[in-house]
Amino acid sequence: MLTQAWPIMAAAICGIQISCLITVESLSEADKIQTLPGQPQVSFQQFGGYISVDEKQDRALFYYFVEAETDPASKPLVLWLNGGPGCSSVGAGAFSEHGPFKPSGQILLKNDYSWNKEANILYLESPAGVGFSYSADASFYAGVDDNMTARDNLAFLENWFNKFPEYKNRDFFIAGESYGGHYVPQLAQLIIQSKVQFNLKGIAIGNPLLEFNTDFNSTGEYYWSHGLVSDDTYELFNNVCNYSQIRRQAQNNALTPICSRVFNQASREMSKFINGYDVTLDVCLTTVGSQAQVLSQLQETEKIDVCVEDETFIYLNREDVQKAFHARLVGITGWSVCSDVLHYDMQNLEIPTIPVLGSLVKSGIRVLVYSGDQDSVIPLTGTRKLVNGLARELGLNTTDPYRVWFEGSQVAGWTQGKAKTSLLSMVSSPYSSPGIR
Repeated sequence: MLTQAWPIMAAAICGIQISCLITVESLSEADKIQTLPGQPQVSFQQFGGYISVDEKQDRALFYYFVEAETDPASKPLVLWLNGGPGCSSVGAGAFSEHGPFKPSGQILLKNDYSWNKEANILYLESPAGVGFSYSADASFYAGVDDNMTARDNLAFLENWFNKFPEYKNRDFFIAGESYGGHYVPQLAQLIIQSKVQFNLKGIAIGNPLLEFNTDFNSTGEYYWSHGLVSDDTYELFNNVCNYSQIRRQAQNNALTPICSRVFNQASREMSKFINGYDVTLDVCLTTVGSQAQVLSQLQETEKIDVCVEDETFIYLNREDVQKAFHARLVGITGWSVCSDVLHYDMQNLEIPTIPVLGSLVKSGIRVLVYSGDQDSVIPLTGTRKLVNGLARELGLNTTDPYRVWFEGSQVAGWTQGKAKTSLLSMVSSPYSSPGIR
């Protein structure tokens, strides 16, 4: 409040003087990141810090904001939300996936595929208890749910736009992945219901959790179709204990003996050397000679760092990095990619959000669903069933027939668009949108 009142106070004081020259620091200037330890030189601005969402309970959410590489004033604003529930958008989204840098040892490497080449990207660690976000009242962590998360995310946006008013009228999009299939459409719906003055244009969700049974039962089919489990195990998924039952029982700590047997058999067949978020990718073997290092000697394409999440963990736990970020540890001893203190209401996973997508389309909000077909956690097959079913329910017509799309001269994936008065699009790619986070 003092910061907001200061320009008015200064003007009043100057009014009784003969002359007065005062430079008032913008509200966002204090959050500006001068440079991150080990980063290459860049031309775009970065910001990091806290936005209060509940002053009485001292609850604040941490954000990392990177402006577009070129001409940020003409580019849209994208809010990015990782899922979990309870995993970090800064650690997973920004530093492991599509942010401007990726940690490598003591330095940061420039990410040639960063989303801030095309947009201003706002990474939010949500809800409180995730990453650097916190609640001074630890009782908040006991039972967080989707409604609480959406309300806090809306409060964050309202206060963030007050700090960055130049972005308030910018074309605004919300994007996320996996459990972001809850966070993203629920926040968009709340924005519409609250009639706040945001210029929300659309949402994008990758490999999203939209309907519990359909999404998780497609995992068993995915395992079998990709040769990860035997015919016998696939039969067990179909006739004895399906994968949604296993998931439901496991998250309630009530795995029955029969479902435990099916799960253990599938786990033995797949082995621990398969990355569920990208079944074609190597796993990070930090204690022995990594198979990724061996295979990279045989590959002509760019090497994918399968240990980037480990590198990110080390980087974000450095004191000099936290200082540069304007981040602090409140009630925790270290940063983690998924929260150790948050107790999310896991029954919320059962809430279908496919109807919310339908209401957004009816409201004129553009909806993009994109899926990588290498992700076994929330597979493409379940998403296609749900999206196509929604399109039929809404009476949407195919405006963009199913076809390949290209990156340069290479096939990058497949896309289809359906519309009536609004647009619902489905994009698939051989490349995975990393899983439940």
